[in-house]
Amino acid sequence: MADVKKVVLAYSGGLDTSVILKWLQDTYNCEVVTFTADLGQGEEVEPARAKAKAMGVKEIYIDDLREEFVRDFVFPMFRANTVYEGEYLLGTSIARPLIAKRLIEIANETGADAISHGATGKGNDQVRFELGAYALKPGVKVIAPWREWDLLSREKLMDYAASHEIPIERHGKKKSPYSMDANLLHISYEGGVLEDTWTEHEEDMWRWTRSPETAPDTPTYIELTYRKGDIVAIDGKDMTPAEVLAYLNKVGGENGIGRLDIVENRYVGMKSRGCYETPGGTIMLKGHRAIESITLDREVAHLKDELMPKYASLIYNGYWWSPERSMLQQMIDASQVNVNGVVRLKLYKGNVIVTGRKSDDSLFDANIATFEDDAGAYDQADAGGFIKLNALRMRIAANKGRTQF
Repeated sequence: MADVKKVVLAYSGGLDTSVILKWLQDTYNCEVVTFTADLGQGEEVEPARAKAKAMGVKEIYIDDLREEFVRDFVFPMFRANTVYEGEYLLGTSIARPLIAKRLIEIANETGADAISHGATGKGNDQVRFELGAYALKPGVKVIAPWREWDLLSREKLMDYAASHEIPIERHGKKKSPYSMDANLLHISYEGGVLEDTWTEHEEDMWRWTRSPETAPDTPTYIELTYRKGDIVAIDGKDMTPAEVLAYLNKVGGENGIGRLDIVENRYVGMKSRGCYETPGGTIMLKGHRAIESITLDREVAHLKDELMPKYASLIYNGYWWSPERSMLQQMIDASQVNVNGVVRLKLYKGNVIVTGRKSDDSLFDANIATFEDDAGAYDQADAGGFIKLNALRMRIAANKGRTQF
């Protein structure tokens, strides 16, 4: 067993991390510092302080990271229109590099020589936490209890908690059958009936969104104001990044927007079914593409679309703190200088519909695009030469008898 004097634990106060706290104290005979992050998960985080105190923890960190999360992680990701495997908006993935960053900062502040997390050996989060930690503090020791202990079921965790007198809250309501993760960008559901890919998800599973069937019959219109690719105001009201996302979650959820049921390919090699609610993110993605459609040069827009899958994979696989993600981010941010203006959206029964976009930096020229008399703004005869030049190689091949079918 490695010599560890002090370890910083990513701590929620729930069953898993409460057991981990005691296990670290007993197994490593070390001092434990707890860190609880408020990322907008919608649950009270302050009770974690009392639980940690009751277990003898002297250094307790509870940090409100909502603004930093949206400003420095969510917004940069959406500047790239990031989607993993065509559907997933990376709600869990994008939170992990911030948690890793704060774990290392606290380790440096407290003189800890190790960090610890509650991610299992089957999931992606172990990779994301640890790649981030090693990138920011190469010599740090990482303790991942799920890869060391034999407490590999909920029953064993409960037995351990009972035998060590670890206080675990028992609520009167029935426990959710799902493994869930939430932050200001999304809430995810895994496990339970979702482990059968043919079984439809249960309606009462969803927490943030109404079903499209029960959403209002009257559409909701909103206007998003963009500055350098980020939303800075909604309906003319200035908002902070966290306020923007919270508002879009609310109005999107009311209109049945942002539900997703997918099977994704995990980094560790297995396929995993998950359901996600990302109402605000779904609206952000639609709005951002709309404002880019009139402000970005065609080839820049196409290059961004080509780079996006790589960028998405880097985030999904835990490489936020890598030099290649940093390089891509600089390119993406450089493309956003003129992505300014207003987008009008209609939210209706699960749909986000663009109904207008305008910008002082718009590249759309109605005098050229018009189907009416353009007064000579565009010479249609030019198209003939353009087409013939692009067809030249195919005409040569055809003359040589090289048919493609």
